Amino acid sequence: MPKQKPAADIAAAILAGFDDYREDFRRITNGARLRFEKAQWQEAQQASAERISLYEQKVAKTRLALLEHFQREMLLEVDLWPLVKSAYIGLIDPRFDDELAETWYNSIFCSLLSHDQINDGNMFVHTTRPSLRASAPVPQTRSYHPHGNLLKALEEIFEDNRFEVGYENLERDLLHLERQLRVCLPDWVCKDPDLCIELFASRLYRNKGAYLVGRIYNRDEQWPLAIALLHLEGQGIKADALITDEAEVSIIFSFTRSYFMVRVGYPAEFISFLKRILPGKHIAELYTSIGFYKQGKSEFYRALINHLANVDDKFIMAPGVRGMVMSVFTLPGFNTVFKIIKDRFSPSKNVSRDTVLEKYRLVKHVDRVGRMADTQEFADFRFPKSKFDPECLAELVEVAPSTVVVEGDMVLVRHCWTERRMTPLNIYVESASPAQLQAALDDYGMAIKQLAAANIFPGDMLLKNFGVTRHGRVVFYDYDEICYLTEVNFRDIPEARYPEDEMASEPWYSVGPNDVFPEEFPAFLFADIHQRRAFNKLHGELFTAKYWKGLQEAILSGKVIDVFPYRRKELSETLQ
Repeated sequence: MPKQKPAADIAAAILAGFDDYREDFRRITNGARLRFEKAQWQEAQQASAERISLYEQKVAKTRLALLEHFQREMLLEVDLWPLVKSAYIGLIDPRFDDELAETWYNSIFCSLLSHDQINDGNMFVHTTRPSLRASAPVPQTRSYHPHGNLLKALEEIFEDNRFEVGYENLERDLLHLERQLRVCLPDWVCKDPDLCIELFASRLYRNKGAYLVGRIYNRDEQWPLAIALLHLEGQGIKADALITDEAEVSIIFSFTRSYFMVRVGYPAEFISFLKRILPGKHIAELYTSIGFYKQGKSEFYRALINHLANVDDKFIMAPGVRGMVMSVFTLPGFNTVFKIIKDRFSPSKNVSRDTVLEKYRLVKHVDRVGRMADTQEFADFRFPKSKFDPECLAELVEVAPSTVVVEGDMVLVRHCWTERRMTPLNIYVESASPAQLQAALDDYGMAIKQLAAANIFPGDMLLKNFGVTRHGRVVFYDYDEICYLTEVNFRDIPEARYPEDEMASEPWYSVGPNDVFPEEFPAFLFADIHQRRAFNKLHGELFTAKYWKGLQEAILSGKVIDVFPYRRKELSETLQ
C-alpha cells in the first residue's frame, strides 16, 4: 500500500522522540545518587521539577519535528493512523519500556489531532502489552537468606548498598535495624530457615532520603520492607528507619508525595513487584510514584472506562460544602473525584480561571510533602449521559456550561482534574470520637506546618478544604488560593487607637493584597469553641506572625526543611 512507507517513517519519528525523552529522563533520574551523596537538596528539588516538565517539552519538540518532516495534511489524515499504529507496534515489541512507549504515542497523536478521533484503531486506548504477571520473576532484585542470622543478612545488604560517602555508624545502625526487625516480625519467622529478604537492586531517592525497598517472605507469609537512609551533612549516612507495616509503606508511596527517582530498566516488572508488596495500591498510582505520571494517567483512564463499562454506577455530586470556584463530582464505586472550574466564581473569590489553572499546575511541580493530593489533568472526557445522576448533570451544566456539554446521549467534559477521593475534614470531625477528633486536629496542624516547611501557604485553610485519607492522614486538596509562603506578608494586628476601633466594621489599619494576620485564624477556622481551644493547645504557634516569619527566614536562607514520610523512632527506643 502506498501509505505504508510514510506510516512507518512517522512511527519511527515518534519513537525517536520517545528515545530522546527517555534519555533525558534517565539522565535526571540517575543523578539522584550523586545529589544524595553531596547533600544537594535544592538541586534535588530543581531536578524533580525539571523531570516533571520534561514530558510536555519533549512532546512539543516531537510534534514540531513531525510537522517539519511530513506534510501537515498527511499527519492530519485520520485514515493513516491505523497504519502508523501497526508500524509502531512492530517497533516497540522488543522493548522493555513498551507500555511507556504506547502512552507516548497517544500523547503525540492527541497533540496533532482532535480528541474526537480517539479510538483503538488510531491509538492505544487499550494496551497491546501483556498484563502484569504477579508470579513472573522480577529482574534487578537481590535476595538474602538469613538462615536465622538477621544481622549477617543486614550486613550483606549494606555491603551491596555502599555510597561514596561513608555511613556515620554502620555497626550501630545494623544493630538498630536488627532489633527493629525482631520487633516487627514474629519470633518464629525470624528463625525460619526459609525466610528470604528480597530487595529491588536500585535505591529510590526523594527529597533528603534514599530507600531500599522490597519484601520479607517465607512459604506462607510476606511483609513489605522499606529501609530509609538519611545523609547527615558532615557526618555520613544513617539508617533512619525500617518499616514492615503495609499501611506505613503504602504512605511512603502515597499520592500525596513527590515522585521517587529510581533507575528502572523494566518498568512493568518493577510495578508488578511493587504491586505484589502493596496490593492495595492501584498500578496507576505506582507508576506515578516513580515519575511516570503520564503512564499513571493512562492506567487511570483505562481503569475508569472499564469501571463504567462493567459497573452500574452513576456520577453524583461529591459530598461536602459546595466550592465557590470548583464543582466536584464523583463515582461512588470509584475512589476518585472529578473537579471542574465554574464559569462564575463567588464574589468573595478574587481569582480568575487562568489563576486557578496556574495554581493547580503549580502543585504538580512542588514538593507535596505528603500533604497535597496529586492531580491529573484531562481534556475532552466523553461519558454516556446515562452514567450521570440527573441532579448531578443539571448542576454541572448550570454552573459550568462552557465545560460540561450535553451532546445527544453523551456528555462532554472539556476540562477537569482528577484527584483521590477523601472524607472532607469538616464532615469527618462531625462524627469523630474524642480520640479521633484530637488526632485529626493534631494532624491538621501538622499538615499546615509541613506545607509551610515546603514553602507552600494554603491560603484558604478552612477544614472543608482538607480531607482525611484511608490511613487517617489529613491532606489539603483545594488549590485555588495557594501561593509560596515567601510571598506572604505575615503581620501582627496593630493595637487599636481608640476603644471604638475594635467595634468598627472596617479595620483601623491598612491591609495590603498579600497581608495575612495569623491572630485572625482561630475564629476564622473554628466556629466550634471546643475545637478552637483543642487546636490552640496543639498548634497555637500557628496563630502568631512570629512563627510564620521564622519559617520564611529559614526558607530564604536556603534551608530545605525535613519532612519525613514515616514515623521516626529514636535509636534509644529500639535499643531498650
